[in-house]
Amino acid sequence: MTKRDGGTIGRAGFAARHGLWDDASAAAAERILKLVTDRKIETVRLSFADQHGNLRGKTIVASELDSAMRNGCAMVTTLLTKDTAHRTTTAWHTAGGGIAMEEMTGGGDFLMIPDPATFKVLPWAPTTGWMLCDIYFPNGKPVPFSTRQILRDALTTLGDVGYDYVSGLEVEFHVFRMLDPRLDPRDAGQPATPPDVELLSHGFQYLTEMRADELDPVFELLRHNLQALDLPLRTMEVEFGPSQIEVTFAPGEGMETADMMVLFRSAVKQVCRRNGLHATFMCRPGLPNLFSSGWHLHQSLRPRGATDNAFVPETDGDLLSQLGRNFVAGILEHGRAASVFSAPTINGYKRYKPYSLAPDRLGWSRDNRGAMLRIVGGAGDVATRVENRAGEPAANPYLYLASQVLMGVDGIARNLTPPAPSDTPYATDLPLLPQSLYEAVAELKQSQFFRQALGDRFVDYLVGIKEAEIARFMSEVTDWEHREYFEVF
Repeated sequence: MTKRDGGTIGRAGFAARHGLWDDASAAAAERILKLVTDRKIETVRLSFADQHGNLRGKTIVASELDSAMRNGCAMVTTLLTKDTAHRTTTAWHTAGGGIAMEEMTGGGDFLMIPDPATFKVLPWAPTTGWMLCDIYFPNGKPVPFSTRQILRDALTTLGDVGYDYVSGLEVEFHVFRMLDPRLDPRDAGQPATPPDVELLSHGFQYLTEMRADELDPVFELLRHNLQALDLPLRTMEVEFGPSQIEVTFAPGEGMETADMMVLFRSAVKQVCRRNGLHATFMCRPGLPNLFSSGWHLHQSLRPRGATDNAFVPETDGDLLSQLGRNFVAGILEHGRAASVFSAPTINGYKRYKPYSLAPDRLGWSRDNRGAMLRIVGGAGDVATRVENRAGEPAANPYLYLASQVLMGVDGIARNLTPPAPSDTPYATDLPLLPQSLYEAVAELKQSQFFRQALGDRFVDYLVGIKEAEIARFMSEVTDWEHREYFEVF
């Protein structure tokens, strides 16, 4: 493959000029270039995870890959202020782009810099490569709204107190058969009309082999593709509701789990779409008889440079070590403000109901699926961990994980003590989780902890995007309102 030092994809010599590459990066890039040649890769998708945790990017021809790795690949800064309907939420054409940042003025460029360690060949598009990117402004400054960088910084903070973060994914989602993708131009819009679908199974037969066999063709389709991506798949299960699936993965360290989650969600949706199916990670689809989906985040700490689990208690009577209790206390203290990170959609708050296997308040318990924090393991169990059950599968994984790390570090630094654990998590006198995204955003907006941990600029940025989303929702007339008032008044 011919190497190019210039070109118009990015800025000539950008990575070297701003010290973004070291010898290891250069060697990894050479290996990728050779692999692309050997595998006869024709195109490479360069992607970054946006503020919602969705992948955006460009597809380049393989001959441009060397240039893109050295120079970056230009993207438009307005992407950084899109809401979930892909609407720009700031006055991008004004000075500072509507958020008082010179680099955002006028919808200028930012640059994606590929991370060679993330290279994959997409099994459903075998002549297509894929790379995850970090993002920078043309002046070499990291984009302060990069959620991948926010997690990286949080992990550095954790490392400074002597620990590494270990986490595992347990994700629920729905897969339907596509009936009508609704591609009539009248159905286009922001947002567009959702597709018409039908169930793959009736459900309500949790973990039965009959339903597992019924869904087996979908399981096999997803398994082959996920394993071909080298994702550490563990189980694929029939969840409680119709057409609902749960997937679990082996734990990863540091950034691995978040990178895995964005690739996993994108892969599932693409593979399903190519096979006449529709996959959704929406928490509670607005279809009859469906059940909410959650994302249960399993987490523990490991002393830096060691393999021990720092959460394992010394005695049978303790749920966690002292460090683990401090970590839990930090999460519980800041949990209301952190809800925007674990449940970032209006829809996600429809899941927080008592006696529903989802939490409704800020509590913890030993092996109780009604608690927000479920403690799994105990003395002598090297797999002891804290399972946060508050997350929805649409959450941005970088922000979800970063919030857990930062809250846990605060609990450790301040030697916080959690309230007493409860075996009746729905009947305890503890603060409730926010009941709406509106309430959660208000909590984050007022949180001095997250303003200090993430900076005023990022908190105000994210709050602004979510407030624009909420304002659109509040201006719409819902089916409920029409049924409730149209005839009676």
